[in-house]
Amino acid sequence: MTKDFILNTVRNEQLHITAYGLENLSSNACLIFVHGFKGFKDWGFGPYMGDFFGKSGLFVLTFNFSHNGIGENLFEFTELDKFAKNTFSLEIEELSEIISAYKNGYFGKVTNNKIGLLGHSRGGAIALLTARQNKDVNAVAAWSSISRLDRYSEKQKDRWRKKGYFEVFNTRTKQRMKLNTSLLEDIEKNGNNSLNLEKAVKELSRPLLIAHGEQDIAVPIKEGELLYEWSDKKITEFYKIASIGHTFNIKHPFEGSNPKFDELLQVTRNFFINNLQ
Repeated sequence: MTKDFILNTVRNEQLHITAYGLENLSSNACLIFVHGFKGFKDWGFGPYMGDFFGKSGLFVLTFNFSHNGIGENLFEFTELDKFAKNTFSLEIEELSEIISAYKNGYFGKVTNNKIGLLGHSRGGAIALLTARQNKDVNAVAAWSSISRLDRYSEKQKDRWRKKGYFEVFNTRTKQRMKLNTSLLEDIEKNGNNSLNLEKAVKELSRPLLIAHGEQDIAVPIKEGELLYEWSDKKITEFYKIASIGHTFNIKHPFEGSNPKFDELLQVTRNFFINNLQ
């Protein structure tokens, strides 16, 4: 069973949320999926994944960050002005608000307070950084995750400051999407503390699953290997997937799954079931 929610944040933003496995809410653990850069909850594998984990016995929440560019139209980037103003710190804040809402019964009465975070790409980093700050998180899985938020050369940063924005091209939608200097300022101000992924992984002290495709061009597998290097090997699993890329050969609009993605779902399901009892 699925249901849509809208959560109003402390900054008066709206988070569009879809819950899967509502029948599991009262007694089973919660899994929150965190989308990545230029991602959204209904992209490609989102609904398929949510349905899978819901049928596996978990209460699942997928959501759109308020500044991911998706507004009332849940399938198109219509809020590029908000996309430009997004920051990593804002995403951590909003994910933390969803965790609090769940714990406080916003989605319904809860008796099992265990929470898992599953993040894809940049969402993996946001999940790890949020878990470092929030001890209510019991386990984290990072799919195709980046290992650093500062991904820009000094030349790019100088041009960014002079122009007032950095432009990225969305090859799928053919849109030019701007990032204001607020994102750069967030990196420079918080890169050594709240946005430090190395510290987040080293201080996580909770079960971690890292999954990465060996043919990932967008985020090379060496970034997953670096996360694993920082991790506590006693409570970390590293699942490498041969002959597959950043989105595990899943397209948007969704055209169906494949054996390797289905295996990834099973591995991830087993990880969370084992660690959220």
